[in-house]
Amino acid sequence: MDTKVRIDIVGKRKIFLAISIIIIIAGVIGFCVRGFNLDIDFTGGTTQQYNLHKEITDQDIAKINDIMVDVTGEAASSIQITGSERQEILIKSKELSSETRDAAFDAIAAEFGLTIADRYSVDNVSPSVGSDMSRAALISIVVAVALMLVYITIRFSFKSGLSAIICLVHDVLVVLTFYVLFAIPINTSFIAAILTIVGYSINATIVLFDRVRENKKAMSRDDFANVVNVSIWQTMNRSILTSLTTFVMVLLICIMGVDSIRNFALPIVIGIICGTYSSVFLSGNFWYMLENKKGTGKSSKAAPAKAKRAKA
Repeated sequence: MDTKVRIDIVGKRKIFLAISIIIIIAGVIGFCVRGFNLDIDFTGGTTQQYNLHKEITDQDIAKINDIMVDVTGEAASSIQITGSERQEILIKSKELSSETRDAAFDAIAAEFGLTIADRYSVDNVSPSVGSDMSRAALISIVVAVALMLVYITIRFSFKSGLSAIICLVHDVLVVLTFYVLFAIPINTSFIAAILTIVGYSINATIVLFDRVRENKKAMSRDDFANVVNVSIWQTMNRSILTSLTTFVMVLLICIMGVDSIRNFALPIVIGIICGTYSSVFLSGNFWYMLENKKGTGKSSKAAPAKAKRAKA
C-alpha cells in the first residue's frame, strides 16, 4: 500500500477552501450586478432557422446580427451554426411579431440569396414554457442530489454523504460563476450539462471515500486527518488521469463542434476542472471537518511517519 503523503492537503485545507470561496463570491457579485444571461429557452422569444447553402463564417454571423439590429432594434440573443455541414443558422431573439419575422427573413434572404424553401422553421417560445422548463430543471437537480445523498449515506455515512453534496453544490456554483462573469447564455443544454457534471463529479468522490473507508480499518491507529491525506494521494493519479482523458476529448468537441454541441460541451469542460478540484482537494477535507465538528481536529506533523507504519 502506498502511504506516501507529498503535501498535507488536510492541513492546508483553508487555502483550498479560500480559493473556492473567492471564486464563488466573484460569481455572487457578478450575479448581483447583471444577473444571468438567460436564453429564450427560459425567458421566451423567437427562434428562426435558415439554410444559407454555404459554410457559415464569423463574418456571416456578424452580418445577420446587424440585420437583426436594423429590423428589430436589438441584437439577437444568440446566433448558432447548426447542421453537419455548418450551413444552417439558428437565430434566437426577443419575441417578434409575424410582420417583423417576415421582415427579418426578407433582409437575410436578400443578403444571402435565399428562397422561402430555405426558411426551415420559425417558432415562438412563450415565457410560461420557459418558466416550466426552469422549474423542471431545478426539480431534476434537487432530486438527483437528494438521491445521491441517500446512496452515499447508505454506502458510507451521513457525514460523508453531506460532504459529497457540498462538493456537488460547489461545482454547480463555480460553473454558474463562469457563466455569470462571461455573460454566456444559459439554455436547456446547460441544464443537461449540469446533470452530467453532477454525475461525473460524484464518481471521483466515491472512489476517494471508498479508499478512506478501507484505510480507516488498515490505519486504525492513525488520526483521521492522516487517513484522509493518505487516501487522497492513493487515488490522486486515478482522479487526475481519468479527468484528463475526458477533458481532452470534451475540449476537442468544444473547439471543433458546431454551436449546438459546443453549448453542451463548454459547461462540461468547466465542470471537469472544478469537479476534479473538489473531489481531490475539498471532499476529503469536508468529511474531515464534519467528523471533527468544526474542523478542530489537528493534522499531525508526524503524519507521514505514522503512515509508514500502516499495514501494507
